[in-house]
Amino acid sequence: MKRNTGDGTGLHQRLSWLRPGLHAAWPICLGYIPIGLAFGVLAQKAGLNVLQIGLMSILVFAGSSQFIAVSLLQSGAGALAIILTTFVVNLRHVLMSSAVSVFTGGSGKRILALFAYGVTDESFAVNMAKFREGSWGLRPALVVNHTANTVWILSTMAGGLGGQFIPAGAFGIDYALVAMFIILLVMQIRSRRHLWAAVLAGISATLWSLWVPGNSYVIVGSVFAASVVTAIPRNDRGVSGRSDQKPVN
Repeated sequence: MKRNTGDGTGLHQRLSWLRPGLHAAWPICLGYIPIGLAFGVLAQKAGLNVLQIGLMSILVFAGSSQFIAVSLLQSGAGALAIILTTFVVNLRHVLMSSAVSVFTGGSGKRILALFAYGVTDESFAVNMAKFREGSWGLRPALVVNHTANTVWILSTMAGGLGGQFIPAGAFGIDYALVAMFIILLVMQIRSRRHLWAAVLAGISATLWSLWVPGNSYVIVGSVFAASVVTAIPRNDRGVSGRSDQKPVN
């Protein structure tokens, strides 16, 4: 076993996983900065201060759920509706964590909990690709997760700070939240099944909102559309007009 001779070699060897983790994380961070700034501005306009925005990013750390929560706050939704909606939206993290667990078996519960906290769509995609290459470990994966986490938190707080100097409605900021959801939706549509789920969710949520007061239409539309599309066989020709052979991600 080599000893640290004081020239930094030992420390460099112990931290050899840090550099590849940072290298893999920087593209995620570049994407998080503008989205985090936009979220911070929107959250500030919804009535949250910089500290509250930072706490939300720390405790939730899920961009789509945070945007949805801010939207529901603006519409006057209650705590139960917000919690249930974000819970449904974040259920996909259970599947992500299950997929990653194949490569993290044998690790302690504490470090796994720390890793699970940082799982997002982007970090999951990067880490899974690295794990499948066979040269990746839990430590560099943790660097990816929490480097991205740090950048997200700082970006949202910076957006909240800057939002104080942006008048309400300026630069089309009142439409920014709607535009963000449209972008998130388009990015998720990768097959006809996804498209039909989006259309069905929109129609059912709209109809429910006309019949029942409150914000439950978000949950009802999402659960109903996902349940219907999941129940339809993949080779069913009654939905898209031809067999849908593309995988559902």
